[in-house]
Amino acid sequence: MRNVTGIIAGGMVLASCGAATENTASGGNDPVEQRNKETARAFYEELWFSDNTDAYAEFVADEYVVHDIGDRKNVTEPAIEQKNVADLFHSFGDLSGEIDWQMADGDMVATRWTISLDASPEAAEMGMTSVENVPIINVFRFNPEGKIVEIWNHRHDIDLPQPPGPPPETIGAM
Repeated sequence: MRNVTGIIAGGMVLASCGAATENTASGGNDPVEQRNKETARAFYEELWFSDNTDAYAEFVADEYVVHDIGDRKNVTEPAIEQKNVADLFHSFGDLSGEIDWQMADGDMVATRWTISLDASPEAAEMGMTSVENVPIINVFRFNPEGKIVEIWNHRHDIDLPQPPGPPPETIGAM
């Protein structure tokens, strides 16, 4: 857990300083770290940026542990769930993204990327909103074979559309 905290903290510092697109801090030339960074990059480019979700098994171990929001905290899931999640997002409209930077430390890779969605009319009818450049930091842990075995997901939800009215935490104080 110390590695994850350190890598996220380091990533937040780099993000706030306007880090270069290909940050090589922590792992400049280590071949395993470079392989893991390339695998993480390909994961986003295939599953999220180009809707090639059938490629999920190239990147994710048969089972992995996810640390996300809601019920997906410290949950072991089959690899197919990464395809399912990406397919769901792609079903909402034109999904795209861009990688801002990556850094590696041993078997861990942190990637800061942004996601954009041009919601389809059907998705808009269901309440889905178009968003542009919402920042996300993911930390992946890789097994020795180079497959993702653990995922920490950190979205900057404040950049997502907010419902009208006062912030929820202030409603009880009124």
